[in-house]
Amino acid sequence: MRRTKADAGETRQSIMDAAERLFFANGVADTSLEQIAAEAGVTRGAIYWYFANKTELFLAMHDSVPLLWEEVIARAVVEGHPDPLTLLENIALDSLQLLASDERRQRIYRIMTRCEYQGDMARVLDRQQEAMTRQRSLFIAAFKLASQKGQLSASWHPETAARTFDWLFCGMVMEWLHFDQHFDLVACGATSIRRLFAEFRTTVAREVATA
Repeated sequence: MRRTKADAGETRQSIMDAAERLFFANGVADTSLEQIAAEAGVTRGAIYWYFANKTELFLAMHDSVPLLWEEVIARAVVEGHPDPLTLLENIALDSLQLLASDERRQRIYRIMTRCEYQGDMARVLDRQQEAMTRQRSLFIAAFKLASQKGQLSASWHPETAARTFDWLFCGMVMEWLHFDQHFDLVACGATSIRRLFAEFRTTVAREVATA
């Protein structure tokens, strides 16, 4: 039984890997389940054993690269992290490093940016919107915590700071992915993030962060 479960897991993963390759090469709309089955070396019926349709397969691929910071930020807010701005800054910097070094994650994100979310695929866009809303809410909560601790500059409202950070990070990543990585994501991204967070901090918080 243990071997059967292992085989099933390997087959499911091989189908997802095949879908990823074809989605990246041909686009989601122009890739059929028959093509994915052939690429994976399985029957179309085998795909239906694991995934109800192409949308479910796409969602599984989408969910295989979750955002790293949701749980960490949520826990930090609940527990009252002593330095939420530094936490956010470090998570963003670590995420740049991860994306720049993880080619599979890069491919999947690029597939997502190229996909036409029409018909049943609109469900995927709804899922992404829900994730973005959760992420924005966590950022706002973290900046509110920083404000309560006297670490966020009075010139920044927590919600404005959260949106600015979100737009900078996501816009930078989207440009890097969309235009064939035409700049150094880690070096340029780290400089932008550090400068932005220096603007977020009060003078006292800035001195503590650079000490």
